[in-house]
Amino acid sequence: MKILSSQAIRDLDMATCHAQGISTIDLMERAASAVSVEIISRFLPSRRIVVMAGPGNNGGDALAVARMLYEQGYKNLEVYLFNVGGKLSHDCNEERNRLLPIDGLNFTEVSKEFNPPVLGENDVVIDGLFGSGLNGPMMGGFVAVARYINESGAYVISIDLPSGLYGEWNEWSSQVNRRDMIHADLTLAFQVPRLSFFFEENYDILGEWKLLDIDLDETKIKELPADFFWVEPRNIRPLLKARHPFTAKRDYGSALFFAGSTGLVGASILCSKAALKTGAGLVSVHGPRGALNIVQTAAPEVMFEPDRNEHFISDMTLHHGHQAVIAGPGIGANEQTVSALENLLKNVPNALLLDADALNCIAKRPALLTMLPPKTVITPHAGEFDRLFGEHSSSEDRLKTAVEMARRYKIVIVLKGHYTMVVRPSTGRITINSTGNPGMATAGSGDVLTGVIGAFLAQGYTPEHAATAGVYIHGLAGDLAAEELGEFGITASDISDRIGRAIKMVMQG
Repeated sequence: MKILSSQAIRDLDMATCHAQGISTIDLMERAASAVSVEIISRFLPSRRIVVMAGPGNNGGDALAVARMLYEQGYKNLEVYLFNVGGKLSHDCNEERNRLLPIDGLNFTEVSKEFNPPVLGENDVVIDGLFGSGLNGPMMGGFVAVARYINESGAYVISIDLPSGLYGEWNEWSSQVNRRDMIHADLTLAFQVPRLSFFFEENYDILGEWKLLDIDLDETKIKELPADFFWVEPRNIRPLLKARHPFTAKRDYGSALFFAGSTGLVGASILCSKAALKTGAGLVSVHGPRGALNIVQTAAPEVMFEPDRNEHFISDMTLHHGHQAVIAGPGIGANEQTVSALENLLKNVPNALLLDADALNCIAKRPALLTMLPPKTVITPHAGEFDRLFGEHSSSEDRLKTAVEMARRYKIVIVLKGHYTMVVRPSTGRITINSTGNPGMATAGSGDVLTGVIGAFLAQGYTPEHAATAGVYIHGLAGDLAAEELGEFGITASDISDRIGRAIKMVMQG
């Protein structure tokens, strides 16, 4: 699913009106109806609802919602329209005129002073002050209103966007007190998500977010350009390759993992077993000599290539041909290991995936970044990313740097997080993953992801497709584990054990 800019969504609205032969006020009514249905599904008519509407089209949405709720029996309703500038948008003014004749509706138009209603935790506030049309931080009295709502303890529903938050980048937010934005408990957006929904720092502003289908024009959606995509099962299904009946293990590739060190041998077991469960035909681990018996006992299907060193990897020479080479899980950052990694970068002939300690090794010797083969896949979490590319104050800034670094070094960056993002080097296209849950924040989960992506590389998937499909399948396996075990009870092995089911679910649809 495309993630469209605010301007693109405005273009989409106009295209929808033209294609369907409707007016903008008709589309506003459609959006308000969808919001009203969602509110009715969550709250009884006895609940006190306070509507805060601004002077633009977001305010028009809120006024229309108020009218529809009142008509559905929600009589404990108060509506405030902020018209301090004396100028309403055309559609907002039309919605105001539709409200005025309604007998018994508690409606107040604020032109000068605002005497706020007493709000409490049992109340619902509908935020329609500003949506995507906002072109700067909220100012003046609107800041006071936002703070008042935030401090009231009321349940807040924002239409389109929480007032004060932009749909895309919020660079200025680090200079603005975030108390000056509405903090929603529920954000109801229309048809397509906004980029700002996927940044960690916006979580407490957005609350839960949900997309409401208002039948925007699908033809126009296909035409509109986009750099960001929300990954769904239908995007992954065409990437997965069915297995031919007349095949043998070598048809599904050989993956070599440089993984493990004393105390971290489990990482090599987790990534290699995950690769097998993702369908790699042959999986080998090169690890410290002391790990031989551990790996062979825990994962008898995995071949083991012992390093000359007992406790850590000191040599990453490739002795055989492999379709995918993976380095990093549990290898530590010993100087000999760093040098071994440098030698690998000079000689690796094909698909390469670097994770975990391989990235920490590069952080110790930054010149290694320039040696990464084109289309190398790296899978950093926020801490590893910052060690590689410098400290960042927000996930938004981290993504911007990832786009720049992917292009500079011609690599695929898997920026791990609640919404893992895959950044492509040539097109700059970013896919944002839709699977996964907080239960996956557990030791070894990243090692399993490394195994999944590595297995897809071994089977001949392009680095971009291996990363995108790997992230989705890994998250779906985690969701299956959470469904069965609960988020508190998931281990990395539980995720690995459900990889096969996850792939089957996607391929069967």
